[in-house]
Amino acid sequence: MLNRFSNLTPVVKYLLIINGSLLALTFILNQFVGIDLVEWLGLFFFKSKYFQPYQIVTHMFMHGNFVHLLFNMYALFLFGTILERNNVWGSKRFLIYYLVTGFGASILHFLIIYIKANMLIKGMDPDIVKLVMEEGREVLLNNKNYADPQMGKLNALINVPTVGASGAVFGLLLAFGMLFPNIPLQILFVPIPIKAKYFVIGYGAIELISGIINRQGDNVAHFAHLGGMLFGIIFILIWGKGKNFKKWN
Repeated sequence: MLNRFSNLTPVVKYLLIINGSLLALTFILNQFVGIDLVEWLGLFFFKSKYFQPYQIVTHMFMHGNFVHLLFNMYALFLFGTILERNNVWGSKRFLIYYLVTGFGASILHFLIIYIKANMLIKGMDPDIVKLVMEEGREVLLNNKNYADPQMGKLNALINVPTVGASGAVFGLLLAFGMLFPNIPLQILFVPIPIKAKYFVIGYGAIELISGIINRQGDNVAHFAHLGGMLFGIIFILIWGKGKNFKKWN
């Protein structure tokens, strides 16, 4: 294991450092200064008054807690170090792919929120909608939400920020499955190895179903994950036409 960490590729290494450092800084500032970095660097819906364009990038380096960070960074470590190797993509192409799939995750996430929010707004009084837009975040910061179900749902859509590298990580998972489709993966709690291509297909199907069902209390941005995979497919198909793209079985 120590040998694997000593062989970290450059971009993966710096991504691990940045993500870990920001979670630590978030905790320190929140505990000792009363500043919540998520309010500044998390990604708010573009119609929220808290949205800033730079959040499209910064939210990819923020995480809600240590477990969230651990799972994303472990996947980045496993798949990213392989994809960044010079005989596959190299550092420059890997970084471009990572950032673009994270951006793509944001686009699909925004689209789904826009559709859901508009469906809610159509049946609501405009003054109520304005109230949610203007004051909803303050309500959430007090660990509360509106008693009215429609107001509560709209508030959660508009005023809850998204954080995490999951969209880009799912893009990496998709890339690994396409480039190394027949490599067996040993998954926790699954007794037999699963070929990468089947794991990716299965995981994508689970995310799609989970996003459609949208269970109450589920704070996972399933469609953002799918957005990372979708943009990953598009980029890999485009790169597949170039002479430097290498596909391995």
